[in-house]
Amino acid sequence: MTAPSRSGTVARQGNARLGGRVLSWVEAGQGQPLVLLHGIGSNARSWLPVMPDLGAGRRVIAWDAPGYGASDALGEGRPDAVPYADALAALLRSLGISRAVVVGHSLGALMGAALAGRHPDLVAGLVLADPASGSGCPPDGPWPDAIAARLRELVELGPERFAEARAPRLCAPGAPPDAVAAVRGAMAEIRISGYAQACSLLARGDLAAAVAGLRVPGLVTCGALDAVVPPDKARRIADAWPGARYVEIPGVGHAGYVENPAAYAAPILRFLEAMP
Repeated sequence: MTAPSRSGTVARQGNARLGGRVLSWVEAGQGQPLVLLHGIGSNARSWLPVMPDLGAGRRVIAWDAPGYGASDALGEGRPDAVPYADALAALLRSLGISRAVVVGHSLGALMGAALAGRHPDLVAGLVLADPASGSGCPPDGPWPDAIAARLRELVELGPERFAEARAPRLCAPGAPPDAVAAVRGAMAEIRISGYAQACSLLARGDLAAAVAGLRVPGLVTCGALDAVVPPDKARRIADAWPGARYVEIPGVGHAGYVENPAAYAAPILRFLEAMP
């Protein structure tokens, strides 16, 4: 199957059964692989607006994390980042990818960092965009009130009303209406089972600790108007990551990939050009 993207780019859709679980993705282009990991309220198709900016001479692959899009949920009820990283590694190897640059946005940053830590052979470089830092909760400990509350809200409201309430905050004030609509549309497609597991990852994750041990080329970016992950929190992740650079993107919020795809892509492209 194919899906149209901005500027006429066509994204190919695929799915595969790996380890008894279906994983799905969209991809476009050919060449060196660039892998995109979406956030907690999103899915693979959310990346379509920025694929043309990132895809010149590259094979750009955006997965549906377990429990999102057409991907099956994980078997674990309260997962940390490990099963996400292992599922992603299995997908990349099934696609014939031995080494890639990985971009993890928001909650995807926790998945990307775990992939680089557990499967360093697969990761040539890592970009953490508007990164969710996680709360570092123990496996069986209670979740922070804010994380538990957002899951309750999803259950009570349902995905569509949940998206109406939450999506506008992901964009900067004055963001294009079509960008806000795109964020809202993706969030309205979330499934409670996948979102609940993602909340567990958000509660258990500790991104600062995860990046401290990485020795992969790294970049942290953040929208200057991000109200979800404010720039000072993103800077702290960059400071904890040996050798990583930090870039702030003016004029956009948390969902810069749809608000201003060219501006969102620019620091990633510079990072790619500087790769050995």
